[in-house]
Amino acid sequence: MELHQLRCFIAVADELHFGHAAQKLDMLPSALGRYIKLLEEDLGTRLLTRSTRNVALTPHGALFLPEARELVERADDVQKCFQKLARQNAGRLRIGAIDSAAVSLIPHVLHHFREQWPGVEISFLEDKSSRLLPKLKTGRLDLIFIRPQNFMDSSLVSQFLFYEDVVMAISDKHPLASRSEINVADLRDIPLIVPEKRVRPHSYDLTLSLFDNAGFKPQLIQIADEKQTIINMVAAELGAAVMPRWVMRMAALNIKFIPIGQGYENIRSKLPMSAVWVKGARDEARDNMMKIVMDELPVISGLY
Repeated sequence: MELHQLRCFIAVADELHFGHAAQKLDMLPSALGRYIKLLEEDLGTRLLTRSTRNVALTPHGALFLPEARELVERADDVQKCFQKLARQNAGRLRIGAIDSAAVSLIPHVLHHFREQWPGVEISFLEDKSSRLLPKLKTGRLDLIFIRPQNFMDSSLVSQFLFYEDVVMAISDKHPLASRSEINVADLRDIPLIVPEKRVRPHSYDLTLSLFDNAGFKPQLIQIADEKQTIINMVAAELGAAVMPRWVMRMAALNIKFIPIGQGYENIRSKLPMSAVWVKGARDEARDNMMKIVMDELPVISGLY
């Protein structure tokens, strides 16, 4: 019986849906099903009943669920305790961030942090919000910069920082490329390249929210998830894309980045940036980093 199997079982028990639980754990439903089966084989009993439409706990599953939660919570507490001791002894700060924060925020604050605390060992991981949050909660990261979640775990502290600005990326051969700004009404006949919602929900919702009051539905093309790939697709004249303004710094031939005009106000709140850390966990290096972030926020927000 392994901790990962227990985490899989708890996720399915909470969601009562293999697809939703797999998305929550960032894994394939088939792999999730295998872990549940292995756990049931280890215990010698069925924990879940499955049909084409429903997932339910068996009586043994209902009895086992609080035990599984206690085992996982105890293991996480032990891990956090010793990782905290290691950080205190080593003077280490482990930071995670989404790509937007990695472009300007992280380099800016690290420069100031190094000047004041050169002896602190810093490691950095760039990844999606959905992958950084579990690493923070299990103690593998100390501080992350992500899109805030709709329902933030009560064990975490989330500090809103700023909203990012956006632009329209479009081929320089398109008739609209000469415009000084693009209005929502101009997008009626332009295919828009968006990432899959499951992979990048904020980016997907950002594009759709442009059309909340437009009176027409956009033409969406889901052919790429990474920003550089989307930019390449735009350059190939496959469509346009709503992008964070910092993407203008990426190497992009045959691309024009144009501000969005009329109908723009309702989408800026779709790109928030927040700092998140574990509630109640004392960490001097993290607190020092957050002091720099807040002190430098007027400068940082101007970069976005």
